[in-house]
Amino acid sequence: MRKSFLGTGWAFPPEFEQAGGTTSMMSDAEDIHSSLEILLSTRPGERVMRPEYGCNLDELIFEPLTTTFKTYIKDLIHTAILYHEPRIDVLKIVLNDTGELEGQILIAIDYMIRSTNSRFNFVYPFYINEGTDVKK
Repeated sequence: MRKSFLGTGWAFPPEFEQAGGTTSMMSDAEDIHSSLEILLSTRPGERVMRPEYGCNLDELIFEPLTTTFKTYIKDLIHTAILYHEPRIDVLKIVLNDTGELEGQILIAIDYMIRSTNSRFNFVYPFYINEGTDVKK
């Protein structure tokens, strides 16, 4: 197993390799990227052993997209990262609402990994309407 000073964790979704009896793993910046995706898509209370873990984005899907609402989303995300992802510092959170009429907001998070001072960008698609992936 590969060792990493940034951390190593299970790949998501978990994959088990039958031949070697091992689990697929992620390390370094890839692990942090996956961790952010999991954090933003998890509801608080969803994890039994860590009920405070997550971000309440799914409760906001039918809210009107006002300036106040955008500020609230940014604060919600920043707070979740602050408490649950200690390996990074958030530099900027930008909401791209050009797809608002299609029911999608792109959440761009610029962050820096604390131990390496490496800068990365993570884009999370947030769907504000129910059933946007339904095919007719």
